Amino acid sequence: MRSMSTIPLPPAPGAEQHTSLALANSTVTLPGGHAVDELDSPENATRWLISHQLVPDETALLAYCQNQLATLRGSLRAIFAAQADSREPELSALEGVNQALTKVPSAPLLRYDPQEGLHRAPQHPVTQLVEHAMAQIAEDAASLLTGDQAGLIARCEATPCNRFILRTHARRYWCSTRCGDRVRAARAYARKQGSVHAG
Repeated sequence: MRSMSTIPLPPAPGAEQHTSLALANSTVTLPGGHAVDELDSPENATRWLISHQLVPDETALLAYCQNQLATLRGSLRAIFAAQADSREPELSALEGVNQALTKVPSAPLLRYDPQEGLHRAPQHPVTQLVEHAMAQIAEDAASLLTGDQAGLIARCEATPCNRFILRTHARRYWCSTRCGDRVRAARAYARKQGSVHAG
């Protein structure tokens, strides 16, 4: 499978509201044996966190932090897949999310400096920034999976796409216009082939 990490993908339905869905969808399989992985390097993982406003602009992740984020993504993908398939999630995936939830205090600490005065901020070492970001993502996932929208979590039905969506329309089961066009084209082709064989 060839990696195409530079291709920006449009967000899947629900991913703009839920960073946990966005993280789960930061890797995707595309037609033609291509794959996109937005966390395939420390620099790209940093870019992903900054673009989702989870760490300050000057953050620079280490490979260790990139691996932690990718591991959380794997846990989220396993749990979302279980939810979409109406089956019990793997215990290891639940433990991965729970570890992210409990590794850092959920509340930013109270700080003071002469320029800003009193303000709240997470601890500043990079590993703690990443752990704090992961806790926010895990909190979002826990709220989504236990809230009113849990039943709307679905897989994109356009093969080979493997992204997750929140079904905003009863009939929409794909993550983007491109995937929807592929589904419609495949259906039209199947109907055409069926009518050729029937005649």
